[in-house]
Amino acid sequence: MADCSLPDWLAPLYDAEQMRAIDRWAIEQRGVAGRTLMERAGSGLAVIADRTVPRGQIVIVCGKGNNGGDGFVAGRLLRAMGRSARVLLLAASEEYQGDAAENLLLLDGVHEPFTPDALADAAVIVDAIFGTGFDGKPRGLAKEALEALAPLQTPVVAADIASGVNASNGAAAGCSVRATVTATFGAAKLGHWISPGKQHTGELHVIDIGIPADAPVTPAAGLLTPRVHGGVPGRESAGTKFSSGHVVVAGGSRGLTGAPCLAAEAAMRAGAGYVTAAVPRSLEIVFETRLLEVMTRGLPDEDGALSPSAADELLEAAQRAGSLVLGPGAGRSEQAFAFVRDVAVRAPLALLLDADGLNAHAGALASLAGRQAPTILTPHVGELARLLATTSDDVGAHRLSSARAAAVEAQAIVVLKGDDTIVVAPDGAVAINDLGSPALATAGTGDVLSGVIGALLAKGLDPFAAACAGVRRHAAAGRVAADAIGADGVIARDVIAALPRALDGELAE
Repeated sequence: MADCSLPDWLAPLYDAEQMRAIDRWAIEQRGVAGRTLMERAGSGLAVIADRTVPRGQIVIVCGKGNNGGDGFVAGRLLRAMGRSARVLLLAASEEYQGDAAENLLLLDGVHEPFTPDALADAAVIVDAIFGTGFDGKPRGLAKEALEALAPLQTPVVAADIASGVNASNGAAAGCSVRATVTATFGAAKLGHWISPGKQHTGELHVIDIGIPADAPVTPAAGLLTPRVHGGVPGRESAGTKFSSGHVVVAGGSRGLTGAPCLAAEAAMRAGAGYVTAAVPRSLEIVFETRLLEVMTRGLPDEDGALSPSAADELLEAAQRAGSLVLGPGAGRSEQAFAFVRDVAVRAPLALLLDADGLNAHAGALASLAGRQAPTILTPHVGELARLLATTSDDVGAHRLSSARAAAVEAQAIVVLKGDDTIVVAPDGAVAINDLGSPALATAGTGDVLSGVIGALLAKGLDPFAAACAGVRRHAAAGRVAADAIGADGVIARDVIAALPRALDGELAE
């Protein structure tokens, strides 16, 4: 389906209401029969179920809406293919309506009411209970079916989306289905890619059901693709170290000198021509010893942490820079927090806040809203919870809405890190990274991400594009490093070293 406004480096993702609007448009404006859409959806579902487990009994659990109708079609076609398909109803036959009711009749009465015992002999179960219309908590017989499915080890094929998962935001009810495979219809949805829904999706297949490609519906979000790197300027033969981008990394404190080093080195590997590490003066020798290609600038400190009196010197040092990465290793002393807050408000250049730069703004996001230059925040779940004065559990359960709330309050781009890293702009633009890597689950990789995005900002890239390209390249580097030495052995420096090869691989796709 066509996209009306997304950058061409995002693959469209839709929420539940947008998919309903697309279906209505196809039926009302293009004359595609609803029953035809259901037939094609059920046909694709049948093929996926048959491929998932080629032998044995297939049990199809059908809810009372159109998702159940898709299940009826799949049951009929699977039987025509010679498969044993048992169709279980979660409502009385007379409760089904429209296209679902018509397809129930085509089963010629070969169906039965749902009972948990009917799942026992299944080689594969087709979940056709809720679909993309689900929002809230399951009740009644549907809840009983989900609870019966939960402890089973039987492979599950979900119709459109795993039942209990919200297609618009990935939130999942407590007894949501964990699918082995999901056959989704028309296009991928947000809930397939945002955690916790991502963990319930399994292997995702998009089934073409014949919706015309020019549906006039703007996607809710997009999935990052390698095309995001196409707009990143490279170094030019006639360029200088400054035209390649100047990044200032400000942070560090006693016991936390590694974080700004990693951010600074990552910025260099990501293409910045000049990087300055603005660090506590009493610790400057540590950075001078560690960083060969990075300049250092010692700033006033108190007990090894940057002090409020360092703010003016930092802003002077950053006058000709293209971006400022503020916070890695800064520490949680009150003087360090005061320094960060003062600099964040006054800095006239593109700003990326990470780590203790974020912690300094816990419960005070609105203080960033008045900044005149672009702002990017890169929290993990715990940091975002502190920024919003809520709990990590709440943010983890509602990742998209939490990131959106922070983006609006701070008038900043929010990069909520995770296996499904989400990039949200205050104007509502959303990008999701599908290139997860367990290799990145180690200390320091967040600092690497900050340096990469800082380098792209310093090159003058649009802030949303810089955040997205940085996320994608960072994830690709994690994969390259894991391929070389194994995911469990990767450390942050390996990810930095892999950045050039990761970009080459992405551009080759």
